[in-house]
Amino acid sequence: MSSMNQIGVPTFTQTLTALDKILDKLAAHAEARKIDESVFVNLRLAPDMFPFSRQIQIMTDACKGAVARLSGRELPSWPDEEKTIAELKARIGKALTFMASISPAEFEGSDARMVKIKLGRNAPETEMSGKDLLAKVSLPNFYFHATTTYALLRANGVDVGKNDFLNR
Repeated sequence: MSSMNQIGVPTFTQTLTALDKILDKLAAHAEARKIDESVFVNLRLAPDMFPFSRQIQIMTDACKGAVARLSGRELPSWPDEEKTIAELKARIGKALTFMASISPAEFEGSDARMVKIKLGRNAPETEMSGKDLLAKVSLPNFYFHATTTYALLRANGVDVGKNDFLNR
């Protein structure tokens, strides 16, 4: 079994599963306080930062992109149209299903496999090893956006803690 599979898939799965549960807490919080959920879906830490919904879209893009490239699968393309908590949960479910569909054998040799990726919307395509993709790009990017989603909710009164983030 490839170490890329042993590290990437369980890590992404744990955090996305935690986020799915956190979204349940968010829905309950919004309902109990009679706050329209769009208030939370559109939250930003700063005016020039992406909203909460986009943070989750980027998280799911990071994990599906990493596992597709590492396994040699075609990279699925999903429109970024989620505007509700239920739609964000569905996107997380789609990412979890995609990752679960890839067998560990498909990751064999992926640490050394060269992959191409654009590191930004207007950036040129660059090539790197699967190991570097996971360790230096995909996981840090994924966790940046995971932490941002957590911070947005915590700063806005949603009762989430470290154990929620860690899926404990």
